[in-house]
Amino acid sequence: MFSTLPNTLSLLRILLSPVFFLLFISGDPILRQFSVAVFFIAALTDWYDGALARSRDAITVLGKFLDPLADKFLTSAAFIAFAFSGYVAWWMVIVISTRDILITLLRSFAERKNAHVVTSRTAQTKTFIQMTVLYYVLLVVVGQDILWVTNIVGPLYNSLLDTVVLEVLMVLVTVITVFTGIQYFYDNRSFILGFIRKADQIAG
Repeated sequence: MFSTLPNTLSLLRILLSPVFFLLFISGDPILRQFSVAVFFIAALTDWYDGALARSRDAITVLGKFLDPLADKFLTSAAFIAFAFSGYVAWWMVIVISTRDILITLLRSFAERKNAHVVTSRTAQTKTFIQMTVLYYVLLVVVGQDILWVTNIVGPLYNSLLDTVVLEVLMVLVTVITVFTGIQYFYDNRSFILGFIRKADQIAG
């Protein structure tokens, strides 16, 4: 089932997500540093499996489903870990994760039906901002327990972890996530409405 290496790497990313989560929420400074290593390894598989699939012409239907799903597993695990540890608000994380997973499933379903779906540049901007904030929170939270890091940053470190700063960043991510979600559903309304009509006909 996972015969191709890119698919195996996507599966690995899914499996590493709960490992990262458990290490991060442990609260132990050493385990949290390991969580960063696990996250970066998982993120590296995202880049490598895509490049590998394209170079080997090994893009499969399963791969088109697994790759974006694995991405959302990893990012959702990170945001949920932040909320669990009290750094960000739960409602924002729920909104972000729900939107991302729903649209990923919709895209995967559309691809299985060979239907064209529209992905806007705004969505790419959303991903960039989302990942930037994610890495910011991850590195700042873990860095607070590393002496040489806090020595370099000095008294500014408390400002980096200020609740207002984190809340503003997460509000920005939440707003653009909701906006791009609404835009995505609007741009692909023909496919979605067609699917709903077919479902009604089958149910009837």
